[in-house]
Amino acid sequence: MDSSDKVLITVRIIKSFEYRTCRNMVIPVDIKTTTIDQLKQQCQDLINSDSKFKPFRTVKFDALKIYTQAFGNKTQNLIINLEDAGFLEDGDAILQDVGIISETELSLFNREAYDAFKKNPAIKW
Repeated sequence: MDSSDKVLITVRIIKSFEYRTCRNMVIPVDIKTTTIDQLKQQCQDLINSDSKFKPFRTVKFDALKIYTQAFGNKTQNLIINLEDAGFLEDGDAILQDVGIISETELSLFNREAYDAFKKNPAIKW
């Protein structure tokens, strides 16, 4: 695989929805061969190895969702797209097959925390 097969995607690592605690991770991936589970593992490895993600190591990241795509509409919520569509739940699916393209923004988060925030989307300071 040469570098022309890779595209850049941004993964928003979300620790807290209420406090809008997140950090972006820009990752070059081959969308033609990488699966959703491989991407999640790559993100988890970076969280565990990079010191800037140390505060995020206490969260169990188990859900991945499309936040926005290049030239697409952005949500009004600054932390996550609250629409029901966009969950990437099939771990064996290839990124290209689920609609991931260059400059796609994804959100990686804890599904329980997301469900609780969706029921009561209050922002705390």
